[in-house]
Amino acid sequence: MSDDAFTAALAIVLAHEGGYQAMPDDPGNWTGGKIGIGELKGTKFGLSAATYPTLDIAALTETDAAAIYRRDWWDRFGLGRLPGVLAAKLFDAAVNIGIESAVRALQRALRAAGTSTGSARIVEDGKLGPATVTAASTLAADIVLPALREALAGHYRLIAARNRAQTRFLNGWLARAYS
Repeated sequence: MSDDAFTAALAIVLAHEGGYQAMPDDPGNWTGGKIGIGELKGTKFGLSAATYPTLDIAALTETDAAAIYRRDWWDRFGLGRLPGVLAAKLFDAAVNIGIESAVRALQRALRAAGTSTGSARIVEDGKLGPATVTAASTLAADIVLPALREALAGHYRLIAARNRAQTRFLNGWLARAYS
């Protein structure tokens, strides 16, 4: 897939993630990944101190963020193997909920959207393997994308149901899922 696909997908992520913030009640803002553990460095462009504890988050530029996302997300997980619209949606979801949860949502969507084409054999393992990539490339993206949005929305609702403190984020998460 072309650099244009990555650039378009990155624009979506950056629009959702925004600029610098260092809220002390967000575990991702701490280098230890838990509130009060390590140093409060914050999050910028969706890159967090918990994931990148040695990075100077506050000084991070958009160009730096793009290089990190290309190397550690897009290329590492092979997102460019997917059709553009699905790659962009999966990339955005992975930044928000992690690659394994995002791929599981895609696998649920593929099973829901393509049972008559053999996609029912897709195993929900959270790995973007050959069977998942083939199913995503075979099924029409305009069929898979709505199913992926629903799977992501279900994931977000489950997070909020399991942890009532997270309900404050639910409307934003749902807007992101359906965008």
